[in-house]
Amino acid sequence: MTMSRTIGFIGTGIMGAPMAARLAKAGHRVRVWNRTKNKAESLESTGASIVEMPIDAVSGSDVVIVMLSSGPVCDDILLGTNGLLQSMRPGATLIVMSSIPVDTARRQAAEAATHQVHYLDAPVSGGEQGAIDGSLAIMAGGDAAAFQAVEHILLSLGRPVHVGPAGSGELVKLANQMIVANTIATVAEAILLAERGGADPAQMLVALEGGFADSTILKIHGKRMVQENFAPGGPSKWQLKDTQTAMALAEELRLKLPVSSLVNGLYEELVAQGDGELDHSALIRQLRRHNE
Repeated sequence: MTMSRTIGFIGTGIMGAPMAARLAKAGHRVRVWNRTKNKAESLESTGASIVEMPIDAVSGSDVVIVMLSSGPVCDDILLGTNGLLQSMRPGATLIVMSSIPVDTARRQAAEAATHQVHYLDAPVSGGEQGAIDGSLAIMAGGDAAAFQAVEHILLSLGRPVHVGPAGSGELVKLANQMIVANTIATVAEAILLAERGGADPAQMLVALEGGFADSTILKIHGKRMVQENFAPGGPSKWQLKDTQTAMALAEELRLKLPVSSLVNGLYEELVAQGDGELDHSALIRQLRRHNE
């Protein structure tokens, strides 16, 4: 039987809302704050409590989970004036599940330690459907004992794996995002090739099932591309944020990553064209522009 914990949950966007819902349905006492309150109100039906201020979510909580859009936003709410770390009780655990830069996670971990708060950076992959189904890939960096203490909570959200010290979760997430972005670009090019050559791209997806080219991206995003259904599961602007972060880290490490660099450039073009709110599978739109 899962031990019930008091969890403060900060940020209920596309991913955060179904994640908070799963935790509440698992029997945890979940206190939710979102900057736009009405976006969180539907969670009341799951048993979660909607609070007025972020401090109300974290004060006295055993665990605080942050699911916000970027490193600066996380820094602002955690470390800024009246930052939430100051209101967390000693011995509590802060789990930042946002995609943020590696050095940001390491800096947050160091600051958490000064408040005697355990810190995990635990970004996720799997999109909105993965959050709904509780099948997210969860990459956790931080102290191994801290991870083990909250692993049962993370299991309600997906498949958590401890990958190393603080910052390692974000590092593995960057690797994940590189693979996702590069594979999306390759699937888009394959669909364009099939179209231009006279094959049925929808049937191509069926024909490739079970072969070496098969993948979740081929199945899900390939279908999106063929149907031109770009309602955002993962917006292109956030994919670009992650690929740009990966490229900045690669430069810092003096790594040359030509394929990822090219794909990052395509996403920069896509967002510059005004398609940043579309799903990241919309990269095919930019490749179509290159071939007009």
